[in-house]
Order: sequence, then C-alpha cells, then structure tokens
Amino acid sequence: MSKTLVILNPHAGSGRAGLAWKEIEPLLWQLLGELLVAITQRPQDVAQHLEKAYEAGITRVIAIGGDGTNHALVNALAHFNAQHPDSTPMIYGNLPIGSGRDWARHKGIPFDIHAAARWIAQAQPEATDVGLLTFGGEQEHFLNIASVGLSGEVDRRVNNTPIRKPWTFLKATVESILKYEPQPMQVRLDGQDWYEGDAYLVAVANGTTFGHGMRVAPLARTDDGLFDVILVKGVSKPTILRALYRVYAATHLTHPAVRHAQAREVQIRGLKGAVSLDLDGEHNSGQDFIFRIQPGLMHMLA
Repeated sequence: MSKTLVILNPHAGSGRAGLAWKEIEPLLWQLLGELLVAITQRPQDVAQHLEKAYEAGITRVIAIGGDGTNHALVNALAHFNAQHPDSTPMIYGNLPIGSGRDWARHKGIPFDIHAAARWIAQAQPEATDVGLLTFGGEQEHFLNIASVGLSGEVDRRVNNTPIRKPWTFLKATVESILKYEPQPMQVRLDGQDWYEGDAYLVAVANGTTFGHGMRVAPLARTDDGLFDVILVKGVSKPTILRALYRVYAATHLTHPAVRHAQAREVQIRGLKGAVSLDLDGEHNSGQDFIFRIQPGLMHMLA
C-alpha cells in the first residue's frame, strides 16, 4: 500500500480539524497505510509539502479542513501537476472539517469524521473539472463555486464571525440582502452577450452547493466540461427574501428572477466599478472577471 500525504490545518473549523485528527489518526493509519503528516497554517506552505511528497514518491494527498483548505490545495495541486506534466498526477481527497463543508455536500462525503475516513479509504480517483478565474492581473483556480455580487458580502460577514454556528451563514445572507444593492453587470457566455442589468448574484458553478447548504446550482456536474451559470436579477428585497428558501430546496431555477445557462467561459464586468467576489468561500473583489473551465484537471477521490 502506497504512502499518503496528509495536509492538516489544526485551526480549521475553529480548531475542530486538530481535534478530529486526534480522533481518526489511528483509523487512517489502519485504512490507508503509512502516512506522512504535514502541519500547515498558511496556504502558501502547501506547495513545499507537495514537492517533498513528490520527491518521496507519494502520489496521494488528503487534506483535513474546510472549503478554504480545499481552495488552497486545489491551487497548489493545479500548479504542481502543471509543473510535472509527464509524472503521475497527484490524487487529492478531502476530509471535511469546517463551517460550510459544501464540497462534501456536493460529493456526498459523510460529515461524521470516522465515516468520512472509511469513505475516503474506499474512494477511487476520478477526473474532475476545475475552474480558472482571471481578474486583476492574477489567476486562481477554484473547485466548487465562484460568484460575483451578494455572496462576496456574505463571505465577508461570515469570515468576520469569530465563532460560527449552524445559522451563521443564513444570518449573514439575510443581513446582506437587507443592506446590499443590486449592481449593474454585464455577463457574456462563450463570447456571446447573455445579460446586462442589475443583479444580486452571478454564480459560476462547478459544484452544486455553497453557503452552508444552498443548492444554488442543483444541475451542475464536475465532469461535463461546463459551468452552470445562475443569475439573480435586481428585483425587490421582499421578493428575494421570500424566495430564499427555494435555494435550499433547489427549486429556484424556475423563479422569474433567476436565469440559468451553461458555458465553458464566463465574462462578468461590473459596470459601475468593483463588485464583491466569493471564491470557494474566500472573499475578494474586482471589476472584470473571466472564468474558464479546465476539464478533468484534477484527479480527486470520489
């Protein structure tokens, strides 16, 4: 049985990752064989651990952490695999610990950490699409969902909450809706004009779920070479609040304020300046965004 690199951020999920590791370390040794454990607290530390693992002949890496840990690993692995095109690509798996755990919801990974360990021991690598975002002269990969508008403000509120509860995301969403004004945006899909006007949100989805269980893109697949694009028009706040439950139930795509399409490339421009960005749960902002799908870029345990 080959060795496995384990990337652990013990502070992820308000310290839950460190506690979970203590619980499941013996089980992982039993299920996966020999482990090489790398403790990391900063995303920029991940790349050096991958390089060392590669030199030791390790081709499987598992991260213990939340959606932010996932985001850091996906970017590091995408860069790493590009640097070693003739080598066996690193296989990646995630044991979900954190506040959102939305990638786990999409893939059906158990939330119970012992069940998740058994799940990942049985999982097989499959080619998985990854998004590539270009904005502000930089590029970032994302695994799950990137979105422009309201969701970036939700991220900011959640990330400023020191202790997160199950209702933190919903509370932040409602507060953001009440204070956020829809922004004028231009959206182009595969080079064609698709929408221009006020919008609360444009989600560019590889996975199905964000915001602690909001199934914003219920039809999305990670192996079809396409983004699902969901846009919420600039309607009244009462209309949005009344329809919010439909996102959790995945019945919102038929709402008159919602537009849905698929594309390989999505261009979004804020027509009156910078707009907020949510990138796998991380907050940022910009004015011009280009999202491109990278079919089968990652080999993920599923």
